Amino acid sequence: MSMAKSLTYDRCRTAVPAIEAGVFLVDKPVGPTSFRVVQWVRRALGIKKTGHTGTLDPFASGLLIICAGRPATKIIPQLMAGDKEYEALLQLGKETDTQDLAGRVIAESPVPDLSDSEVRICLSGFIGEQLQTPPAFSALKHKGKPLYHYARKGIMIAKEPRPVVIRQIDLLSRTADELAVRVRCGKGVYIRTLAADIGRVLGCGAHLRALRRTVNGAFSVNKAVCGAELAVPERGREILLDNIHPVAEVLERLNKIDR
Repeated sequence: MSMAKSLTYDRCRTAVPAIEAGVFLVDKPVGPTSFRVVQWVRRALGIKKTGHTGTLDPFASGLLIICAGRPATKIIPQLMAGDKEYEALLQLGKETDTQDLAGRVIAESPVPDLSDSEVRICLSGFIGEQLQTPPAFSALKHKGKPLYHYARKGIMIAKEPRPVVIRQIDLLSRTADELAVRVRCGKGVYIRTLAADIGRVLGCGAHLRALRRTVNGAFSVNKAVCGAELAVPERGREILLDNIHPVAEVLERLNKIDR
């Protein structure tokens, strides 16, 4: 039996994995928060020091990189620095106060009759370095509290626009009032804000209806374990121990990308 799969026992004789640290690729399902998925991993492994490399909203799915153990959590900043890729569905003609489907509709406009060429020209205008204003409903801090804490009370805190980079936007499909796009971007990009900005340029408004993260730096969701199966500790432990990425292996992979 490998060291990663060896077990030790606590005073209650409950089996917990005898590992100090590891990195895990999880395909987060729609529904639970990112923090909830981290809790599943923490409970399954019995490792208190656990974190992730970038929040996905409850309505979003896809790759969530979870680091367990101090040596793993120490490399979270390096993992967060990599480019990310998303598949997003935009609902045209409706704006919400949260810029996504969880919010309240605050404006409606007819969707113009647009050609694919016009849509692609609009999307190409967002490629490159630019300033993006963080949404009021976000986890960015103001006086020690996240912005959504104030927004839920009707207090909208305006943050200064921040420089971000969008590498590529591809039109995947479209209907009369929906756009499906693939976005590759640097860190710090809010896809729901991008959706709202695209809707503004198209002249009808928009909000983010669905989101899936497919790539985070050197890692793909194709190699991730099913997040829903981690909710049961015994099953989750088995899955995680079969799919652990040692910290040294992850660092070696990151170093190859940086060269």
